[in-house]
Amino acid sequence: MADSNKIRVMIVDDIADTREYIRRSLQFDSNIEVIALARNGTEAIQMAQENKPDVVIMDINMPDMDGITATEAIRRKVPHTQVIILSVQSDPSYMRRAMLVGARDFLTKPPSIDELLAAIRRAGKMADDEKAKIAQQAISVQAALQSSQGKAASETGKIILVYSPKGGTGCTTIAANLSLALISDERKCVLVDGGMQFGDVAVFLNEQPKNNVTDLTVRVEDLDPEVVEGVLIKHAASGLRVLPAPPKPEMAEKTNGEQFAKMLKFLRGIYSYVVVDTASYLTEFVQSAIEVADIIVLITTQDIPSIKNSSLFLSLVDAVGINRQKIIFVMNKYDKRISITPEKIGENLKQEVSLAIPFEERIAISAVNRGMPFYLENKTNPLSKAIASLADITRERIKKNESPA
Repeated sequence: MADSNKIRVMIVDDIADTREYIRRSLQFDSNIEVIALARNGTEAIQMAQENKPDVVIMDINMPDMDGITATEAIRRKVPHTQVIILSVQSDPSYMRRAMLVGARDFLTKPPSIDELLAAIRRAGKMADDEKAKIAQQAISVQAALQSSQGKAASETGKIILVYSPKGGTGCTTIAANLSLALISDERKCVLVDGGMQFGDVAVFLNEQPKNNVTDLTVRVEDLDPEVVEGVLIKHAASGLRVLPAPPKPEMAEKTNGEQFAKMLKFLRGIYSYVVVDTASYLTEFVQSAIEVADIIVLITTQDIPSIKNSSLFLSLVDAVGINRQKIIFVMNKYDKRISITPEKIGENLKQEVSLAIPFEERIAISAVNRGMPFYLENKTNPLSKAIASLADITRERIKKNESPA
């Protein structure tokens, strides 16, 4: 049985002689135990997950995967593990890249024994601190989950998905303003941008975020309320909590739909309302959000393509067994001069249009360009009144769906 007081080390290098030299060098310290040897980055990631070392000594230049890429993957999968990078070059750019992905030290090859041992002792202490922090987070998460499980159904937070299968229907405008209308002294709300590649929520609220949704999804197994609050933006004008989309489309590849859904369910344990703005395509993130949503606000407009896509979505809902009582069907940009009415659409699609939001282009576009939601500025204009009605409809639908009848 391994001694829990020892620093557990894994050595990663594609050259067998180097691995053996480092292993023998570490035998001089009785507080260090070499638990694994890996020949490349891929093997290192797998062995780190299996053995959960305290410290990894990582060669930066390997044929299959460089040490920086392997370091990033190990730090994501085994958060307490600390990585010491070894390189024949003492290039500052290498050092900076290594530190950005989570490496704790950078030594030039070949390091002296004293230098290597000192680095391992420092990293071992940091690993102990990380394990203690993770253990405390686990206790906090368990407490939060027990608290949320102990609530009555009506007190449990709800996930409200704002979705349209056709772009340009005003989903983000509705999601942002609906979030503000749902806030009260007793009810907290968080707005999540699920448009993972081209989300605009931050722009609509005139925010320039440092964090984004991937900061929570990639560590979804280790979340606690304090971590969540640290990542979210607090909208200064309203107090609304906001979780923006990644600033670059490629950053969405860091996470997946399963992690996104788990994050939404965790947020539901903290906030009364989790409003999710989504892309129009059925990406894995949208599909995962649909599966966990308590309410789906389905948006259409009066044009035929939008109505056709809404019909297809409702057919899909029926096919996968989602209860239509979860859906609040909304017609946005309603113009009374156009003969396509909410009543006709509801009858044709066998889904009542619960609300028609009037076409007020000047108010909507002005609000977007100034980064100030119209619901905050003037609650008496036609759009704000419609959003207030949508908030009331949403609350009533939640109550109705929870009723035993």
